[in-house]
Amino acid sequence: MTAGPDDEQSGLTALARGLSAPKGFVDASLAAPAPGTIRLLGGIPAPAALPVEAIGKASAQLWQTPDAAVASLQYSPARGSAALCDWIAQREGVDPSRIVVTNGGMHGLALAVLTVVERGATVAVDDPVFPGFLWALEVSTTRILPVPVVADGFDVEHLARRLATGARIAAAYTVPDFHNPAQVSLSAPKRQALIELAERYGFYVIVDNPYRELRFGGRDQGVAVFNQSDRAIHVNSFTKTLGPGWRVGWLVLPDHLVDPVTRLRNRLDVHTSSVTQTIIERLLTDDAQWFDGIVRSATALYQERADVLIDALREQLPGALDIVAPEGGLFLWPRLTDDAVDPAALFRRAAAHGVVYQPGEFFAADPRGRSSARHLRLSYSDRTPEELREAVRRLALAF
Repeated sequence: MTAGPDDEQSGLTALARGLSAPKGFVDASLAAPAPGTIRLLGGIPAPAALPVEAIGKASAQLWQTPDAAVASLQYSPARGSAALCDWIAQREGVDPSRIVVTNGGMHGLALAVLTVVERGATVAVDDPVFPGFLWALEVSTTRILPVPVVADGFDVEHLARRLATGARIAAAYTVPDFHNPAQVSLSAPKRQALIELAERYGFYVIVDNPYRELRFGGRDQGVAVFNQSDRAIHVNSFTKTLGPGWRVGWLVLPDHLVDPVTRLRNRLDVHTSSVTQTIIERLLTDDAQWFDGIVRSATALYQERADVLIDALREQLPGALDIVAPEGGLFLWPRLTDDAVDPAALFRRAAAHGVVYQPGEFFAADPRGRSSARHLRLSYSDRTPEELREAVRRLALAF
């Protein structure tokens, strides 16, 4: 006898039953495209930016060193290997005891949520928002307070007004550097103001910062204000620099959260792969300048591709899109200038012409809001200049 949908649900926990089915953002990113389609979809590192040769050498050296190889096949500390924690701590400007190595950025977000967000609590989030955080948030709550993302990032004044009129939150979530999808960065004064607000009202700030290293213009707004606060959980990873396949990231935690997070992960995944930690720490520590060199090469590549995409859009679609040149990161967030253009119809026509991107509606935190719907998120990171020019030519045909 075949089980029906109700039977399949009957043995699940309330949490498992309540998780939303992936749609929109995920479908667009993972669906198999038609042959020849140019995908401007994901925040994927350029193949040319990944240090494949160096990784191969470090891996080979590990397996040719018996004692180190055996050690890498054993358990490692829940917080992460000492050498890797030391390197991360030095880069973050904190004591190594405050670092917890994670299985990528999403794991860090989930640990943060499980540690400081009670079930059913409300969390303030970027609007537009990285949809992946909303999935991580579902392990505790689906109650959100959307906060607009404006030209200088998360609208702290908007949140302050909501709190002053009675709203209460367990945490606030934002991507402060080269926001996904809105490409903007949170200004230094607003970073300080957000932390002061968290201290006044007793909530935590979950700082999601995977694009931080990828700056090719403008001025660094700094992260010390986050790393020095007892109210901030700073999440980062090697996903956008060394590659997402490693699944290695980290948390910078206030001292009082280190033990709770460590106890929590001891009941979940125990620790990050000892093998991958060992290879990465060898890459980072054998040459103190190596990682900075990798980042410089990558950002030069991304700046070139961003410039190519912007030039092509302005040349082939003059006036059709309001474009702000990014100062870093992997995305462009242009806005349709003509209200007569239907974004959904444009997306369908573009796909028919062989180019796909992420429609802005996928990133709306507030489903009643329409501002995101008139945007396109165009990823330039893993496409060559020739592919980007051809993608714009096809998009122009869709217009």
